[in-house]
Amino acid sequence: MDIKIIRSKRKTLAVQVGSGGVVVRAPLRATDEEIDKFIAGHESWIEKHYQKVTESRKEIDNSEPLTYGDINELADKALKVIPERVEYYAKKIGVTYGKITIRSQKSRWGSCSSTGNLNFNCLLMLTPPEVIDSVVVHELCHRKEMNHSERFYAEVLRVYPDYKKWDKWLKTNGKVLIGRMEKGKGH
Repeated sequence: MDIKIIRSKRKTLAVQVGSGGVVVRAPLRATDEEIDKFIAGHESWIEKHYQKVTESRKEIDNSEPLTYGDINELADKALKVIPERVEYYAKKIGVTYGKITIRSQKSRWGSCSSTGNLNFNCLLMLTPPEVIDSVVVHELCHRKEMNHSERFYAEVLRVYPDYKKWDKWLKTNGKVLIGRMEKGKGH
C-alpha cells in the first residue's frame, strides 16, 4: 500500500485512510524518522481501515448503479414516507419544524437548519425503516440542541432507544448506497 506524505504548517502528525489511499499529514519540521516511527506505531490501525475501505470499494464495484430515474423514484417515495415520520416524531419530541426537502446527497443523510428546515437524502428509501426513523429523530432533536453534545444524544436515545444500532447500520452500509448513486451518474 502506498502512503502519501503531505507536509504543511500543522503541529501534529495525522493519518487518513480513504478511497484515495493512505495519507499522512505532517508538520513541515517533522523528520523522515519521526514520520516513519508514527506510521509504524499506527500500522495495525492503518491496515484495518485500509482493509475496510478496500472491501467497501469492492461492494460498490459489484453493486447495481442507480440511474437518474431510480433516484427520482426514490425522491418521490421519500416525499410520501419521510414527512409522515417527521410529523410523528416531532409530536413525540415536542418540537416544530419548517420545510422538508428531499435531495440526493453524497455525504449527508439529513440536516436541520437553525430555522427548522429539514433536508433528507432520498437514498434513505433503500434502508430499513428503522434507519429512516433514526435519521428523522436525529435531525428533529437538533430543534432542541443544535450540536452533538451529551444532552443531544440523551434526547435522541430517549426518543429512539435503538438509535446507535441503526446509526451503525448506516455507517456500515451507507457508503455502498452512495457509491451506487455515484456509479450510476450518466445513465
